[in-house]
Amino acid sequence: MSTTQSERLRELLEPLVTSQGLDLEEIEVDSVGRKRVLRVVVDSDTGADLDQIADVSRALSAKLDETDAMGDGEYTLEVGTPGAERLLTEHRHYVRATDRLVKFQLAEGGELVARILKVDDEGIDTEVPGVKGRKATARRLAFDDIVRARVQVEFSRKDNKKEEEA
Repeated sequence: MSTTQSERLRELLEPLVTSQGLDLEEIEVDSVGRKRVLRVVVDSDTGADLDQIADVSRALSAKLDETDAMGDGEYTLEVGTPGAERLLTEHRHYVRATDRLVKFQLAEGGELVARILKVDDEGIDTEVPGVKGRKATARRLAFDDIVRARVQVEFSRKDNKKEEEA
């Protein structure tokens, strides 16, 4: 997708997404044979439920139908939310990932897997899980120290709050 088409689609669709109480995270146009697929990724601080996704999908579809933003050819519109292992690229992504385990690629080299505890304007406070019976340790990361960050899926995490209440 050309930058101008991407910018044009973002300018056209972002106000509609925002009016639904969501953030426009990503726009992607892929060619699948002769057909094109327009993928729109939306999210919010509280997540997006299926009703919100359906509402924004209808609004985007109507807007695209009344303009020539996608040209004359056929295309399929797909609206969804970021995946479970989302890449963190914006400040709001880090805020939304609070209490999640994240794999960081660091500017100094190497990787770090840690849980985000708190996010502010300069960086994040994390908790690095203990290994082999050791206690978890706190670590502060400035945003400039992070090259890449991706949320990790946890299948067997124990909920500390539930354990404390028991």
